[in-house]
Amino acid sequence: MDFLEELKWRGMLHDATPGVEEVLDNGSITGYIGFDPTAPSLTIGNYVQIMLLTLFQRAGHQPIALVGGATGRIGDPSFKDKERPLKSHEELEQNLAKVKEQLEKYVGTPDGEHEVIMVNNHDFYRNMNVLDFLRDVGKTLTVNYMMSKDSVKNRLETGLSFTEFSYQILQGYDFQCLFEQNNCLLQMGGSDQWGNITSGTEFVRRNLGGKAYAITTPLLTKADGTKFGKSEAGNIWLDPEMTSPYEFYQFWINAADADIPKFIRYFTLKSKEEVEAMEAEHANNPRELKRLLAEELTIRLHGEEQYEAVKKVSNLLFNTRAKQDDLHALDAKSLATVAQEIPSFQVEAALLQQGVNIVDLLAEHTEIVSSKGDARRAIKGQAVSVNKEKITDHETVVGMDALLHDKYVMVENGKKNKYMIVTV
Repeated sequence: MDFLEELKWRGMLHDATPGVEEVLDNGSITGYIGFDPTAPSLTIGNYVQIMLLTLFQRAGHQPIALVGGATGRIGDPSFKDKERPLKSHEELEQNLAKVKEQLEKYVGTPDGEHEVIMVNNHDFYRNMNVLDFLRDVGKTLTVNYMMSKDSVKNRLETGLSFTEFSYQILQGYDFQCLFEQNNCLLQMGGSDQWGNITSGTEFVRRNLGGKAYAITTPLLTKADGTKFGKSEAGNIWLDPEMTSPYEFYQFWINAADADIPKFIRYFTLKSKEEVEAMEAEHANNPRELKRLLAEELTIRLHGEEQYEAVKKVSNLLFNTRAKQDDLHALDAKSLATVAQEIPSFQVEAALLQQGVNIVDLLAEHTEIVSSKGDARRAIKGQAVSVNKEKITDHETVVGMDALLHDKYVMVENGKKNKYMIVTV
């Protein structure tokens, strides 16, 4: 399937400049997408554009990932209510290194060909002084042309600095440089970038007499109209230190049923035939479709080992039949994840070193039960377990031997109430 047909069936084609279909049909071309280092990690929202580069690459074309060492210092006003605070050069450089690392990791090379080319647009400007910029770059577009773009018009009432106003020129000049240096004919991005991207095609036309093209994807939103890529806790980051693989997996598992067909088309690497067969097989089981997508994406972004750890944590938390062996199979990092997901209590390690009565532990040192009487009744009713082992005697002492990885003790009060005790 050619690139545009691939985008169409996935619902990922929003707009394209005339002639792009013919250019793509004529053979392999070079295209790019820009990523500004506004944060120390890309988000799952950015991954839409990574998918676009990946599909472009799999269709036999050459992808360029441009990191915004220059544009990141300015800030893109597109669809922003107000001007964002400028980041320090040191913070931008740190962000830049991490974003570059993620792009190199996630824009895969399945056939060893068309390996992604990494470009930093700061290279285009580092030796250019302000007068050269104004004469050679700023002269290209008229203020009237720039004012017609939605990214500018939408900000006129709330205020737009010259700094952000110039962003459109920088992105346009980026395209001109890539056209000259890499024979890059195509720029891609989200639909909110249409104005900036077509400014780039104008740069190529006016300054080089060339023909360049643009493709945009729809902005991905949830069925309820809210912004994609966020959970109750905030952004879903690609960095596992900022969003754990477990949280990442659960984001897909907890997605609304109505969102799943769209999410599958945007993010799977399965073919159209495979997707349609999968959807037909699980037409009445949207949870299985979520699980399959969560599995595919967690493995792709975080690896098989992390996915297996995620499965073990999920099994422990949600499978009422999970056994002692399932708990003991978890490593320390997985137990830390469990502690984040269920009510947890910190206790002094010295308490377990001297040994603590189970009733006192439940009623005085944690809030698992409201009183010692409640603790005794729960134990008598065989509702209390420590590390998946039933407690039958209210005189039981919990000591250091109960610690998992020298830090954790899991306590249950009934089938659904799970708690983690963490020693400090």
